[in-house]
Order: sequence, then C-alpha cells, then structure tokens
Amino acid sequence: MRFIFILLIPILLGCAKPSALETLKLEIEKELAKNEGTFAVAFKDLQTGDTLFINAREAFHAASTMKTPVMIEVYKQAHEGVWSLTDSVDIKNEFKSIVDESLYSLDSTDDSERDLYKQVGKKRTVADLTYDMIIVSSNLATNLVIEYVDAKKVTLTMRELGAKDIQVLRGVEDNKAYQQGLNNTTTAFDLMLIFEHLAKGELVSKEACDDMIRILLDQKFKEIIPAKLPEDVKVAHKTGSITGVRHDSGIVFLPDGRMYVLVLLSKEMTNADAGIESMATVSRMIYDYVNRD
Repeated sequence: MRFIFILLIPILLGCAKPSALETLKLEIEKELAKNEGTFAVAFKDLQTGDTLFINAREAFHAASTMKTPVMIEVYKQAHEGVWSLTDSVDIKNEFKSIVDESLYSLDSTDDSERDLYKQVGKKRTVADLTYDMIIVSSNLATNLVIEYVDAKKVTLTMRELGAKDIQVLRGVEDNKAYQQGLNNTTTAFDLMLIFEHLAKGELVSKEACDDMIRILLDQKFKEIIPAKLPEDVKVAHKTGSITGVRHDSGIVFLPDGRMYVLVLLSKEMTNADAGIESMATVSRMIYDYVNRD
C-alpha cells in the first residue's frame, strides 16, 4: 500500500486545481495581452496578505507617480521641523536643469493645471502646493515643491523605507535631463510598498498618513483604478501619464473597512485608450477577487 501511495502523489498533484489567486493572475495576463505595450501589476490585500505580481520589479518611467514620494518627503521634513506646511513659497516659473543648471520654464499648455501660472510673483503655502501637485497633478506646483525639499532627499527617504528602485532625480520638463536619459523611475513593487506603509500609518506619523490619504482621496483623475469600482469604494491614489505611459497607484478602501494596495503601470502603449480600459478592467478583477465568497 505504501508503494501505491507514492505512485499516486504525482497523479494527485497533476490534477490539483489552480488557486483562485493563480487563476486571477492568468486572467489578468490574458486581459493585458490584448494590448501592445508592457504592463506591471502589484497587488497586496492588507487583511489576508495575498499578493499578486506581474513585472513588479521592472523599471518604468515614473511620470507623475513620483509625486507621491515627493509628498511623503514634504510631510517628513515638516514633521522634523525643517519648516512648516504653512510656510509660504514664492511662485515662479524658472528652474535649473540638473544637467548644467541652465534655466528652463514650464509651458502652461502642457500642464494639467493652469491657474497657478497666473499667480507667478505671488506666494502659496507648501500645503497648498502639495495638494495641487497630487489632486490635479500640477507640474508647476511639483517643481516648486521638489526645489523646496530636494529631489536627492526624496530618493534617500525612499531607500530608508525599503523602496530600492524608486528614483527621483528632478522636476518636470527638464528637457536636457530627459535627452540624457536622466528620468524619474519606479517599479510597481516599490510603489506598492510605500502605499502599504501609508495605509498602515507607518510613514512619518499616523496624523501625517491620515492627512496624505485625505489628499490622495481627492484625486481628480479616475480613469483607471476607480473607474469600474462601485461608488461606495474609495480610492486614495496617484496617477501618471506621458506618451505611451499610463499609471495608477494607491489604496482601495472597501465599505466594510478592509483595504488593499494596487499599482498598475504601463509603457510603450500604442493605444492608450485601450490600455486604460484594460487596466480599469484589471482593477475590477482584483476587486472581485477580494470580494469573492
């Protein structure tokens, strides 16, 4: 009998059905494969610990997802007393390239928020600029904030948090840096990691995390993670987009108090609308998995 039992083991293993998580991964890969381009997924259920990774360690141009690490640095420095969130910043549209310190300006027509350009010469608080940097992805606000906190310090803080691959080198539209390949980069895994810390109240302080989440909940761009979710599901998230690239990353809050982190990245897309549709579908697939019976 013992001999027969040993022979049956591989047969039984071969007949084993894939787990729900394995099936989900296959379905997600099939959905994303409908599109030209490269995609990454990082998911973590903060109750069960379930994770799902697809290309999670691959580097992507960060686009505006780098604004979340910048916000974290803002709150870190404010907590350390370097300055206050209520401090005023001079509004200007002149920045130094990281290549040679030559000056460049932003084009308001290429920005998702234009009102700030009308306030050049005036002052805004760090808190106000940080809010605009996140919810409407203001590039001008971003450059002002990055200059205030220092991009190198943002990257250092990411390393302290265990995010080994997020690289914040510069502000937006530094064309000389772009031409030399000096870009802000990220991975889905690292973004998942910092959003997990944020959800658990482990960044700076519980109060700072609550405030950062409040800002992220006000996000105005909702084409990907929230797009196909029920209205009573809240998403604290940050998007990013440049040519061929559409990202979304954040924390999903279910009505019953459960949370999960989801990061969806893309690059080299030839049809952005189709890619966004697939990524929104993936978000719904993750939601359905978390809420399965």
